[in-house]
Amino acid sequence: MTMNKQEVSMLREEIELLMQERTRLLKVVGAAAVLVANTDPESLRDEAMDAAEMLSETLNALPEETLKDALESVQAEAE
Repeated sequence: MTMNKQEVSMLREEIELLMQERTRLLKVVGAAAVLVANTDPESLRDEAMDAAEMLSETLNALPEETLKDALESVQAEAE
């Protein structure tokens, strides 16, 4: 199956949009990881602690390379 120029152009545009979205999502994940790493659990209310635990578990479930990319996107260092 061959693709015409219009199909190739549309596919290229879609890939570019996906890459831009990935970049934005990596920044969100990086910022969330920095927030979790710098949060004192003793200072959180129970409701906030539940949310922080859920966020922490979700971050820990990410592949290591993705988390590194996310931290790099916000210029943070993984510890």
